[in-house]
Amino acid sequence: MKMKKVLSVALAAAMVAGLAVGCGSSKSAESDEGSVYYLNFKPEVAEVWEDIAKKYTEETGVEVKVKTAASNQYEQTLKSEIAKSDAPTLFQINGPTGYNAWKDYCADLSDSDLYDMLLDQDLAIKDGDGVYGIPYLEEGYGIIYNQAIMDKYFALSGAKAASMEDINSFDKLKEVSEDMQARKDELGIEGVFASTSFAPGEDWRWQTHLMNLPIHYEYEDAGVTDEDEITFKYSDNFKNTFDLYLNNSCTEPSMVGSKSVDDSMAEFALGKAAMVQNGNWAWGQISQVEGNVVTEDNIKFLPIYTGMDGDESQGICIGTENYFSVNSEASEEDQKASLDFVKWVFSSDEGKKMVTNDLGFITPFNTFLEEESPADPLAKEVIRYMSDTDLTSVSWDFQTFPSQTFKDNYGAALLQYATGSEEWDQVVKDTVADWKTEKEATAE
Repeated sequence: MKMKKVLSVALAAAMVAGLAVGCGSSKSAESDEGSVYYLNFKPEVAEVWEDIAKKYTEETGVEVKVKTAASNQYEQTLKSEIAKSDAPTLFQINGPTGYNAWKDYCADLSDSDLYDMLLDQDLAIKDGDGVYGIPYLEEGYGIIYNQAIMDKYFALSGAKAASMEDINSFDKLKEVSEDMQARKDELGIEGVFASTSFAPGEDWRWQTHLMNLPIHYEYEDAGVTDEDEITFKYSDNFKNTFDLYLNNSCTEPSMVGSKSVDDSMAEFALGKAAMVQNGNWAWGQISQVEGNVVTEDNIKFLPIYTGMDGDESQGICIGTENYFSVNSEASEEDQKASLDFVKWVFSSDEGKKMVTNDLGFITPFNTFLEEESPADPLAKEVIRYMSDTDLTSVSWDFQTFPSQTFKDNYGAALLQYATGSEEWDQVVKDTVADWKTEKEATAE
């Protein structure tokens, strides 16, 4: 299931050409107009959402509470919070699998202004005639690289490539990476890739984002968008890229269990590594590292190459796992207050300014003009890839992964493999079995 470039181009064009809608000043809220409790999914923008909530309350008088789940703990936090009398009124589902888990709490949003604002309403999570999840941003991830370090390498005698344009396949990426690692002292780096993070809760870049690629191509071969059972047909492709990260890194494989995503971002920001796998949201982390040496004009994306036929025509991974849902168990006043809040965020002048400048979101709504596109350099890279008709984006098929338990188990197995405690064949065998088990469990 590839995201065809014609659709990506249409989305990118519509995104920057939509009609801006300003809400103006809202009337002061009375105590019976409800309140908002938003359970935020993204720790990296927790403070921004708190600022947005404060600004909205100042303007409208409506109370907005924001709580942010810890990294990789959203489902667990939502389970705990949804059972309370003061439950979230606004929360997030990550796609079809998330909807299946939370559909008893998802209100029908088909008559909402937020749904009407979507450029492409087919992007919403639907069930029959109902709309239960509305996407609020498009994102992309791949291999982030520092152009300044790469240029330094290209200038070395005997370099395996002359420019980034030469690196358009796994084989070439491997050749360049291994040569750079061997010459890391000449380049002034500690490793080509930043640390492969496996501290507790920090393995999502591998068990979800990297795993997306072999599953995406397995689905594509079968002509499906989901499977109850997988063969892990492209397990070797995953292994090749994962090994490349592990063996050409700032950190020895035996030590990855102590490394966090923040550690990886800091290594990249401080110029200790030339590359790191992550998404456009990472610029906020990188730019805020004290001593950051990576400038906006030097941070770019490279696709995650895994050695598939046609590597040279693959783009980065573009999609979303960010869908707003409104708690159907909340009072009508709180449901309305929640929808009014998100409408303000994505359509008022003040809200849009914070979405663009502070959150750095690429939105799927018709309320943003071209000049309201994010200035974030990695967001610009996502738009560039979306607009490149010679490349095909990889869709976010990890939304169909069976459960968080499956991802956690797979991440644990990857750590065992990385540290030499488990053979790869066993990881593959266990992963195939666990996929089937968790699919059956979630279907009950």
